[in-house]
Amino acid sequence: MQNMQETKKHQLTDWLPTTNREVKVRGWQQLDVILFSGDAYVDHPSFGPAVIGRILESYGLKVAIVPQPSVNDNLQDFEKLGKPRLFFAATGGCMDPMVSNYTASKKRRDKDAYTPNGDKGFRPDYATSVYSKILKDKFPDVPVLIGGIEASLRRVTHYDYWSDKLLPTILETSKADMLVYGMGEQPLREIVELLQKGVPFSSLKNIKQTAVLINQKEEKIPVVNDWDDVTINSHEACLNDKKTFASNFKTIEQESNKLKARRIFQEVGENTLVINPPFPTMTEKEIDGSFDLPFTRLPHPKYNKRGPIPAFEMIKFSINIHRGCFGGCSFCTISAHQGKFIASRSQESVLKEIDKVANMPDFKGYLSDIGGPSANMYQMKGKVQSICDKCVAPSCISPVICSNLDTSHKPLTELYQAVDKHPKIKKSFIGSGIRHDMLVPEFNKNADPKELDAYTEEVMTKHVSGRLKVAPEHTSDPVLKLMRKPSFTYFHKFKERFDRINMKKRLNLQLIPYFISSHPASEVEDMANLAAETKNMGFQLEQVQGFTPTPMTVATVIYYSGYHPYTLKPTRTPKTKKEKEDQHKFFFWYKKENKDWIKRTLNKVGRQDLLKVLLPENTSWKKNKTTHKSAQHTFDDAIPFNRRKKKVSRTPKSKKRR
Repeated sequence: MQNMQETKKHQLTDWLPTTNREVKVRGWQQLDVILFSGDAYVDHPSFGPAVIGRILESYGLKVAIVPQPSVNDNLQDFEKLGKPRLFFAATGGCMDPMVSNYTASKKRRDKDAYTPNGDKGFRPDYATSVYSKILKDKFPDVPVLIGGIEASLRRVTHYDYWSDKLLPTILETSKADMLVYGMGEQPLREIVELLQKGVPFSSLKNIKQTAVLINQKEEKIPVVNDWDDVTINSHEACLNDKKTFASNFKTIEQESNKLKARRIFQEVGENTLVINPPFPTMTEKEIDGSFDLPFTRLPHPKYNKRGPIPAFEMIKFSINIHRGCFGGCSFCTISAHQGKFIASRSQESVLKEIDKVANMPDFKGYLSDIGGPSANMYQMKGKVQSICDKCVAPSCISPVICSNLDTSHKPLTELYQAVDKHPKIKKSFIGSGIRHDMLVPEFNKNADPKELDAYTEEVMTKHVSGRLKVAPEHTSDPVLKLMRKPSFTYFHKFKERFDRINMKKRLNLQLIPYFISSHPASEVEDMANLAAETKNMGFQLEQVQGFTPTPMTVATVIYYSGYHPYTLKPTRTPKTKKEKEDQHKFFFWYKKENKDWIKRTLNKVGRQDLLKVLLPENTSWKKNKTTHKSAQHTFDDAIPFNRRKKKVSRTPKSKKRR
């Protein structure tokens, strides 16, 4: 009902068409591109399919979206709009469909956040491949272009946790003609320009940030004089030897994050996979142009009677200020998809979008988030560009912060202050994850400590609703090193600063840390240490999860192969259901049903010292003021890393703005 009221001022033609009737309303006879998506169609800059649709539209193309086509009937959704003039496009949506459909223990989820009412069953497993194969079967002469996070992370031989198999490039399984990886604006621009000039789609083999399969018996791999090439182990070699598979990943990750990357070749059966180098990081003008497109910021009216779309409700009043993350965490897919270099929007573009949000009919004055993949990386980049040009490190802040990285938080603090000056903004929250380590002077030696304190105080006093959530992830230094996260000692130092500001400003805020169990290199004893150390700090944990192996991460390569891809040394990972459940139990040491097990386990490994901390005899642990009531998470309920969003409750209407 709410969406109905919001869309009254819009015309149906304000959205990209989704049906034949909507195409005819625009007076179009034939479409140039038809995009199939695993998500419901939300015309918002945080939804990748909408961004791609709007980008193509901005190039003067006639574009339609078929959201969540049915694959369980006569497949009429794939034929209803006919054949496009240029190509079909297919994406599994904003999340890998397997992460969207299954928990960490491979149980089917009850909800799909990108479907009206959270209904499940509208997105098939391996959606990109399913859509592409149907399109190639029905329209064999029409090119199919795939993209989005599912295609991006599966562009090369990869381990698929849900089938427990090593799979070839998704180009092989989907039968698609081309894959666009990462953010699609730049490669799409070049593809469209060449197609509009009459260049056949089949000739587009050397577009940056794309991948293609080439049968060398039928055609030659094009020579590009200013590109260097590297060949990794074949898919068949990877199938035969796990260590061989692991050794590929170092090259793949480094080339994904270099400004001058090499073209990657991999033999897949009789074909050769060609992964072309990525485009340079988007300029401020380019990324502004993407966000400034004419989005309605609303779900398509077709969903008005089907219920709210949870993912949209979560970000409806949020603002994305940058892309990319230079953290390079071993378990995270962000850098593999968005890259490690930060592409930041201008303050003008951000304020322009905020003005649009502020004038939405049901906006009450509260922005749920001003952030990005990591909230506090806005406008950060290398001080000397030539140093970045030669860099092959997957992380700019692990094991230490690069001396060439400008980590000033001043532009971000100024952006927050500019946002809060808007007459219709009562409060702006930071819902994205904050890198707490970058706010600790002992770790972030590049920054002015006063500036870091100013940012921390700005966030705590004006942009948090009761709780500040950060992600130390573990307490064990060996595990953290493998994760590419700093020592837990820096979390202690951050908490000291947090407590000092909390007391000084009388804020009564809570600090909520995220942790992961069953990560590679994590043993039961490490989890016991984690439980004991966090208990001593006054925490009763609630933001916890089990490690979920997703394609294109160091941790997943280790999980499958047993080898670290950079050292090729054996590295153990908890893999059995029992091992995972045992590690997870330590998060909930205070639960009655876990206490006997914890006593037996710690006595067995001779760690009575930890037992005395966790379960002291004849005493009951009392919560202090910084302790938090636990959510009743189980291992099956663990939220995948790339789905974790920090929910922010709005300030009650009765509270006046300070």
